[in-house]
Amino acid sequence: MFFGNIDTRQAAGAILAHTTRLPGRVLSKGCVLQPEDVAALLRANCTTIIGARLEPGDVPEDEAARAFAQALLSPGLSLTLPGTGRANILAEKPGLFRVAPEQVDRLNALHDSLTLASLADATRVAAGDMVATIKIIPFAAPAPALAEAIALAGASPPFRLAPFHPWSVGLVLTTLPGLKQSVLERTEAAMLARIERLGGRLLPVVACRHETPAIASALRCLRERGARILLIAGASAVVDHRDVAPLGIIADGGEILHVGMPVDPGNLLCLGRIGELPALVLPGCARSLALNGIDFVLARLFADEPMGAAEIRQMGVGGLLKEFASRPAPRSGGKWRTRKDSNFQPPDS
Repeated sequence: MFFGNIDTRQAAGAILAHTTRLPGRVLSKGCVLQPEDVAALLRANCTTIIGARLEPGDVPEDEAARAFAQALLSPGLSLTLPGTGRANILAEKPGLFRVAPEQVDRLNALHDSLTLASLADATRVAAGDMVATIKIIPFAAPAPALAEAIALAGASPPFRLAPFHPWSVGLVLTTLPGLKQSVLERTEAAMLARIERLGGRLLPVVACRHETPAIASALRCLRERGARILLIAGASAVVDHRDVAPLGIIADGGEILHVGMPVDPGNLLCLGRIGELPALVLPGCARSLALNGIDFVLARLFADEPMGAAEIRQMGVGGLLKEFASRPAPRSGGKWRTRKDSNFQPPDS
């Protein structure tokens, strides 16, 4: 592609590089100059313009954007009409957007005319959300680089959409003396909102004493009602895999896969299963609607994505979430002081 100064008298058919304002009209960046545009430029004493001319082997920006984006599509993803060298990829239905970052890096490394940006891996999306965008930087892309990008994307697609399933969820609320009814109601409301947001259905909640046999019985009841995911909101947080609620999962014939997660708020989550059904003991922060670790796990479960100890352990990067005011035990613990204070001392470990 030629790019540079062009004699205005020879500019018909060239692509204008910069928006040019003339008396009574504006010639926009990227427009292909017509004879009448050239005449207007000459009347305005513009003897040269900065522009581009495509050469053999150049693929116009919109055509290149469309072809590149088309190669990136997979079931559940669709393409917008390209314009100014940009094409966007949208989610067709609610789900979890999955991306292979290393594959995106390879595509972006092929040629500086081809750029690809996407949402982060495991982002929850709604129908119509933009998940990726392709931008051709100059007015054309070289055909060999475009062909290589299309081949690489086709051989190993970097994107996929894991749609959410309308599954039924069972929730056990355990109680201890002194636990307020309002706490149970708030927990149920928060979990109902989460589940419905993912397209699921919350079965009638089962409340029981914070005792292992009672929890096992409640879980059995919810499985018989058709629960596809089992949740336990304990009156007391889990601190060990031998704690009351995890033992309730085991007493109902299940197993514990992992205790704890590198996401905060949400550290005290316990992941187990009973047969093929996921069974989780929720962290205390699940009583709040603020984003926390359970949101990450539920989204993957509703998308039928793998969720075990390995997946939990890989959530550390991006797992430090914003604090929220209603959290019972803020990270600061009331001890932190700002570094602007000359008497600043870190809190005890």
